[in-house]
Amino acid sequence: MPSDQTSPSLPTPDQSYQGPLSEDARTLAQALPPITPKRPPAGAPNILMILLDDVGFGASGAFGGPVHTPTAERLAGAGLSYTRFHTTALCSPTRAALLTGRNHHAVGMGHITETATPSPGYTSQRPDSATPLPEILRLNGYNTAQFGKCHEVPVWETGPTGPFDHWPAFSGFERFYGFIGGETNQWQPALVDGVTAIDPPDDPDYHLMSDLADKTIDYIRRQQALTPDKPFFAYFAPGATHAPHHVPKDWISKYRGQFDHGWDAVREATFQRQKELGVVAADALLTPRPAEIPAWDDVADEWKPILSRQMEVYAAFLEYADHHTGRVVDALEELGILDETLIVHMIGDNGASAEGGLNGSFMTTTAANGGGEYETPEFWTDRLDQIGGPHAYNHYAVGWAHAMCTPYQWTEQVASHYGGTRNGAIVHWPNGIEEPGGLRHQWHHVIDIAPTVLELAGITEPSTVNGVTQMPMHGTSMAYTFNEPDAPERHRTQYFELMGNRAIYDDGWTAVTKHRTPWDLLAKGGDFDEDVWELYDTTTDWTQARDLSAQYPGKLAELQMKFIIEATRFNVFPLDDRSAERMNPELAGRPTLVRGDTLRLYPGTDRLNENVVINTKNTSYSVTAAIGVPESGAEGVIVAQGGRTGGWVFMVDRGRLAFHYNYCGLERFTVTAPGALPTGAHRVHAELRYDGGGTGKGADVVLFVDGGEVARGRVERTHPLYFSFDEGLDVGRDTAMPVYEDYDAPHGTFVGALHWVQIELGKDDHNHLVDPDAQLAAALRHQ
Repeated sequence: MPSDQTSPSLPTPDQSYQGPLSEDARTLAQALPPITPKRPPAGAPNILMILLDDVGFGASGAFGGPVHTPTAERLAGAGLSYTRFHTTALCSPTRAALLTGRNHHAVGMGHITETATPSPGYTSQRPDSATPLPEILRLNGYNTAQFGKCHEVPVWETGPTGPFDHWPAFSGFERFYGFIGGETNQWQPALVDGVTAIDPPDDPDYHLMSDLADKTIDYIRRQQALTPDKPFFAYFAPGATHAPHHVPKDWISKYRGQFDHGWDAVREATFQRQKELGVVAADALLTPRPAEIPAWDDVADEWKPILSRQMEVYAAFLEYADHHTGRVVDALEELGILDETLIVHMIGDNGASAEGGLNGSFMTTTAANGGGEYETPEFWTDRLDQIGGPHAYNHYAVGWAHAMCTPYQWTEQVASHYGGTRNGAIVHWPNGIEEPGGLRHQWHHVIDIAPTVLELAGITEPSTVNGVTQMPMHGTSMAYTFNEPDAPERHRTQYFELMGNRAIYDDGWTAVTKHRTPWDLLAKGGDFDEDVWELYDTTTDWTQARDLSAQYPGKLAELQMKFIIEATRFNVFPLDDRSAERMNPELAGRPTLVRGDTLRLYPGTDRLNENVVINTKNTSYSVTAAIGVPESGAEGVIVAQGGRTGGWVFMVDRGRLAFHYNYCGLERFTVTAPGALPTGAHRVHAELRYDGGGTGKGADVVLFVDGGEVARGRVERTHPLYFSFDEGLDVGRDTAMPVYEDYDAPHGTFVGALHWVQIELGKDDHNHLVDPDAQLAAALRHQ
């Protein structure tokens, strides 16, 4: 329980010495009280909080799924498995709710950060009245660290100049190592250390998952070596198993042939295992596959080996993530602190991701940029061995996502149904749990984690922080369930909402309405008043399989009104499923970091993501640079944007000025000057003269040296929407995945003098023609 030793006002006011002093310290009548470092109440546990990404309830073996997850199963066997634990159905909202203990709209995270609007529930800016859990723990004497995915920073604050108020390093975490956005390449990630972008090691065997585990283990070891009397709070959020599904080949081979029987058979087998484990009720019903997803028997034979391989890769990725999570757990055991460390393991921040489309995707950029027609069965078959490797940016098909949410309806983004919101959760704490291997069926939500941690740490929820009055946490501590398996549940009411998909849970009943289908990203949601509501009694219908709305219209009306009340309390209104207004910053009403049509950059600029640079798509633009060519000749990147999934680079290639355009990694166009650049100072210039007449069209490219034309060529197809969600713009080199595959030096690092680069947009901007629905769909594919 909270302790009187903790302060309701943080930081704790300084208590200056008020006793007698003397001129000479040697003549003091009594010794001054010693300086004592801040510590939480005695008995406060170490805390390891684990959050995996895009893992549905029916994926992990710990909850009956087909994927081997020995670490999760080990923790469940010595801890408690929560069978009715819920998230928000999407990444950013779940993470904001987890770390604040408040409902996601109440802290401005009603959707992903890329779609922020001025509406209070959708700003993506956590208010000062909702101080996050790590800051509360830090101010009470904990060491705090985060490793992995963030995706809580407003997009206009993600640049190297900040502001950094919402970054982990300024949100209570003394140490942050990971990535800021919604996804990253596991082989060559967009890493940040604190607030500084860094490169991953140049190691052909590098993988982000093992790196994050290494960094977490190193942190815990160092913390325990230096301050063993001080507890730590480590948040391990690796970003696995979000797309791209990247994993070493030897892990994939373990699953060869295991999914050839298809997603319908996987669902049925998973459901039987879930009943045997007791993680669903013995009389539960398996919900039907949505009509939008084909039966496996109806899938064309030429596609079946491709789809099976997609699932093999995903399963390998989840087991690989579980393996490295296990290394962190092993480190706790080696240090002798496993039993006293509270581990909260959430297997997913939402249901499994359905953004791969009905056939999956080899390069996730293709679906958004009009190149999906390239990914034919022949294309896939020729590249089966590349799936999961560094030359793919792959995602599995919707049918697998649905199977990974067994036994529930729907998937990620569908906040109305448990397929989108129910995730397996495990609590491991031998020093505080009397029933190892127990099941807990009380209904809980991600906002319950922060109050649980505070109660077990003996820390009072603060009423003010830095002088700002705090909104009370909305969650309910789960600690009452630890040693009372049949205790009446205390989280009795909870709303859900995301892009109009909405629901209300109240004392065992759920009223739900689905407004949008996640993989039909371009479909309009329609009028909210026309949405059809369903009613389920989940005290007798574990899986929401029997709609009782026609039988109990009065109960449905009661719950609909309760949703309105809760939605009003927590800033859900106005409901917002718009596309154009939310994807266009000016219409949405959110800031942009860079304004105007000219941007001058200097060497050392790295990894500027597409939210913080001017937009070169669907328009003409020019690139100018001041360079110096040494006698040995110049070589390398002048400026590059994007990576293997698409982008462009202005460079010197084998001494010759060149411009390369990479369309989704599928088509490449290079314009190269015929002769080498002469020694001396030069002004080099490239113009991309856009065809116009729509988006994603072709362009002519013309190269100049000191004002004179030296080459011209053709780019037949350009990106209409984006190059990459984790690659950026670099000056003087090409970090992480290369835009161009044939640089002469590592990362195409420029050889010669590079003084500045200037990008200028033309006057024929066609970005106003971008389909806002397609733009929103692109953002949702990479949340």
